Amino acid sequence: MIKPHRTHALWFAYILHRLSGLGLAVFLPVHFYVLSLALTKPAELDSFLHWAEMPAVKLAEFGLVFLLAVHIFGGLRLMALEWLPWSPNQKTLAASAVAGAFLLSTTFFLQAI
Repeated sequence: MIKPHRTHALWFAYILHRLSGLGLAVFLPVHFYVLSLALTKPAELDSFLHWAEMPAVKLAEFGLVFLLAVHIFGGLRLMALEWLPWSPNQKTLAASAVAGAFLLSTTFFLQAI
């Protein structure tokens, strides 16, 4: 049986914030490795950059920017929840955070293709 609080929109905002943080944590070591290629193995970096031009990789970049934007906007929503007086508009703020993240990542994606 599904617990009632787990069907609330803010529960989904919580889960999305946690999953986006995990996704970014998985990405960071890969990012640092690719940055190290610029210093240690320029030929491998060039082949990686050639691979990064594939459409599937561009789509993955869209997902990464979306995760980053969701995590940032979700964190801002949580800070507002902690530091500002409580508002009944929390669901609206959570939906606005996801909408803003989608807008930001879509803009990035359209410039990348």
